[in-house]
Amino acid sequence: MKTALDATKAWQIAVIASILLMISLFAVAQTTETTPPAPQSSAYQPKFPGDPARSEPEARALGYMRTVLRAQKEYKKKNDHFAPTLLALVHTGSFTRRMADPNRGDYTVGFKSNKDGFDLTLTPKELSADHRSFFADEHNDIHADEEKAADERSPKIK
Repeated sequence: MKTALDATKAWQIAVIASILLMISLFAVAQTTETTPPAPQSSAYQPKFPGDPARSEPEARALGYMRTVLRAQKEYKKKNDHFAPTLLALVHTGSFTRRMADPNRGDYTVGFKSNKDGFDLTLTPKELSADHRSFFADEHNDIHADEEKAADERSPKIK
């Protein structure tokens, strides 16, 4: 008789524990559904003091431009002329084969060599205040424009 009573109590405890577990799971689910997501900061965080970028895509574009400019400087030092193509820059400085691809995420690369140097452009797929177009040449100044394709007459950035 004692074992039947113990079995009944054990069953009752198991049922109560199951009910309590279901209630707590339901409460957690309700809390999760009604808690608003944490606000995400969409403001660009500068990568270094004086960073001229206005967004993450701009920061990546400007980083790419600086890498090309450094590679061109090194290439000229070794060869007494600038590289005629982006592919010619592969393995110069930190320029990789993948970087010769003109598709750079939100931007498209334009590269043109000329008699005494080169023109490098990064044009956003959608021009906006935080997706400006960029231009650089053998003088190593980077120019930006938020209204049209940047060129040597566009304002210089730091």
